[in-house]
Parts: sequence; structure tokens; C-alpha cells
Amino acid sequence: MVKELFNRAKDCLESQLPFVLYSKLNETDLVGVFQNDDAVHKVKDFSETGFVFAPFDLNSDAILLKMDAVEKVPLNLSAEVQINGKSIPESDAAEKERYLKLISKAIGNIDQGDFNKVVLSRKIEVDHHEDYFEVYQRILQLYKKAFCYFWYHPKIGTWMGATPEILVKSNGSQFTTMSLAGTQNSIGDSQPIWTEKELNEQQLVTDYIFDSLKEKVVSLNSSERESVKAGQLWHLRTEMKGTFTANKFGDILKALHPTPAVCGSPLKNAKKFILENELYERTFYTGFLGELNTKSELSRNRNRRNQENSAYRSVMKTSELFVNLRCMQMFKDKAEIYVGGGITSDSIPEKEWEETALKSNTMFRVLDGK
Repeated sequence: MVKELFNRAKDCLESQLPFVLYSKLNETDLVGVFQNDDAVHKVKDFSETGFVFAPFDLNSDAILLKMDAVEKVPLNLSAEVQINGKSIPESDAAEKERYLKLISKAIGNIDQGDFNKVVLSRKIEVDHHEDYFEVYQRILQLYKKAFCYFWYHPKIGTWMGATPEILVKSNGSQFTTMSLAGTQNSIGDSQPIWTEKELNEQQLVTDYIFDSLKEKVVSLNSSERESVKAGQLWHLRTEMKGTFTANKFGDILKALHPTPAVCGSPLKNAKKFILENELYERTFYTGFLGELNTKSELSRNRNRRNQENSAYRSVMKTSELFVNLRCMQMFKDKAEIYVGGGITSDSIPEKEWEETALKSNTMFRVLDGK
């Protein structure tokens, strides 16, 4: 059944019609959303329904795929995964020198008090001539604990990714979000030992989200911090849950995005530094994507023997949006892998460079696996 869904998506690719394939964290279904024409639908206020693909900078347009057709099939992939055996790609010496200087400049600005954290990113260009669907199948097989997607619009581009980070989930007026920061490589079965820098970095994100939301929601609570594993990497996570006023979901999104985990803090100063100094367009990297305001039916009476009342159902809007990390943009003969890391006063430029190289392996290892 996955093959049939892939075939439908291939037909759309050949006909230049928008679609997205995706599987959610720890779920056993593959979903396909198909739009009947190649129109570019732009989000106005996040009250719309569809599959949203939003950029890092919301001053640019968020794109909405209309759910003209939706298919869901069991995610059964029996083929063996063939992994790229090559080493992590290294950018040229000039690119490394540029990035190290950028980090040093950011640390200087932190020491001057301009901001206390900024997330700096870069993109790595690698040759690629393989069928898109073979690459996406490897993503699905390798990253079952991530949101794995393949998004295509003929007028926008082609993107793939496997992101572990939920921006926000909503069900009616209830919502859940998280702060995810800190990165360590997974070594066997051992638990990570976090440094003070990593713990502080994650706490910055948690505090920012809590402060940004507390005046815009009815209630808000946070969980204990925990270590979570995503693919070959460990992260620190704190979950937050709350309730918002009806029809105010767009306000929640704008308060949350971008978080210090992808931008920095204070937000305004960090974002200004990024836009002026990264010297490339992130576009949809560190933006967000997922189901926006889809309708979910819930029975109000769970007693199956009461047939008369079982007809009464409540319809709620649900959203499930993910930060666009561990991703790449696909082209005819190349792929551009996006990576980044949080810079604080404790950062060591060489180690930050190495962290971005480690993160790039999430996407690099699914390319040219044969």
C-alpha cells in the first residue's frame, strides 16, 4: 500500500502538482496530502485548514497545501536500509573559516550584552542524482521517532526532513509545546552527561517559551526536564501544556515562533544578528510545518450500548506542527543540507563547527545509500 501511495505522489511530481507525504513520531501510518492544482495558497492568520509550510521569518509567506485528497496507509517497509558509508561531508576551508568567524563575532556581541544566545546556521551542498522516493524511504526507515516528510510544490521547491521537535499540538482549546535544546551524539546504551552550557541553553528556551505564552493563554504548566533520543542524537526536553481562548491559535503560533532554540534570546536582537550576518536565506529551515486546523470527530458518549446517544458527536479542530530541523532542499543534481547550533558565551567555535557537521549526518546518511 505504501507503493501505491508513492506511485500517486510520483504522478503528482511528474504532473507538477503539489503534495506532501509524512509520518508522525512513533506512529504506524504514512499520510499523503494532495492538492488538485498548482496554485500557491498563502496563510493569512493561521485560521485556515490544510498542511502548512512556514518559513523561519514570518515576514515571508507561509504556504498552505489544500487537502483536496488525503490518503493514509500502514507504514510497512520491508526493504533493507542501505546507508551511505562515506564520512560526514566537510565544506571547504573557506566555508569553515567563514563560519568560525561568524561564531566569534556572535560571542563578541554576547560579551557586549547585545543578546545572551544566538542560533547560527549554514547549509552544506552535496551532489545527489538519486530518485527522491528512494531517499525518502530511507528517512522513513531510519527515523521512526521523528516527523518524516517529503514536501513538493512546483512553484516553491522540494524539501525532505526528519525532525524530532514539536512546535505545538492543539486539540480544541488544549495545547502542548516543548523546549528542545542541547545536542550530544548517542554512544551505545549510555545516558548523556550534560554540561552546564547545555543545561543553561535549554533553560533559556524553556523560560522564553513560558514567558512568551503566559499572558496569551488561560493556563500553562511545565514538566520536569528530561533527556530524549532522536536517531543518533540526544537532546534535552521540557514539555509544556495549557489552554487558550477560542480562535486564538494564531496568537499562540506567533508567540512561539521562532523560539530561542532556532533563533536566540532576546529574540529581536538575535534575529537581527542572524538576518544581517548569516549571509544566506534560511527560507523554510527552522520554520515549521504540519497539519493546521484539521477537523477531528469525538463521540460524546463512550457507552456503545446506548445507540441513541452515540449519534451525538463533537467536532474539534486539531493541529500538529513541527519545527523544520534535520532537513534538506532537493534539486535535480544536488541537495542542500541545513544545520545550525546555539551560540552562548561558553561556546567554543571549533566545537560548534563539529556539532553542525554531526547534525548534517542525519540527512547525509540517507543520500546515495547504494
